[in-house]
Amino acid sequence: MIYQVSYVVIDGGHPGTIMNQEERPEVGDRVEFAGETVEIVEVLEIIPPRNDFAYLHATCKVVEG
Repeated sequence: MIYQVSYVVIDGGHPGTIMNQEERPEVGDRVEFAGETVEIVEVLEIIPPRNDFAYLHATCKVVEG
């Protein structure tokens, strides 16, 4: 399964990103993009999976440190 994930960062200080990945993101996972590490606080299914693709929205917060 390929997951197309829309990452949105809380507080709008970061533009977020859209990524394709082979593993489903989960709450508590940490992801690095654009030189910052974010932690996922919520994952929602945008639309039901089709064929081998799933479409997800992940809300994140910047991890200090």
